[in-house]
Amino acid sequence: MSKSTVPAPGRPVRGSTTGRPLMAAMDLLGRRWALRVLWELRGGPIGARALRSRCDGMSSSVLYDRLAELTAAGLIDKDPRGSYRLTGLGAALGDALGPLDRWARRWAEATDPPRSTGTKR
Repeated sequence: MSKSTVPAPGRPVRGSTTGRPLMAAMDLLGRRWALRVLWELRGGPIGARALRSRCDGMSSSVLYDRLAELTAAGLIDKDPRGSYRLTGLGAALGDALGPLDRWARRWAEATDPPRSTGTKR
């Protein structure tokens, strides 16, 4: 994966010729499975095989593309055992997504018919 294909602030990205930081983040995080990979890593380091099994239906080629992009973006890295983990920047993104998760749960509860929120009631 060429580092130039990874969205980064200050470089043109989808939706922004100036590469505004928010637009670069949206481009990166809007890629197939990117947020799911980050979400699964929030609990601690995990190997690629286990990560793929947690992400129902993700192909190995997409997984390795996302891992390479998220690594190049500085959101994840590998620990000494070779497992993937969030960096400090990646963990901070997880903290930023907490309010979105809470909003999504309220949205799910407000829809008719009710949909699963991923938690037991």
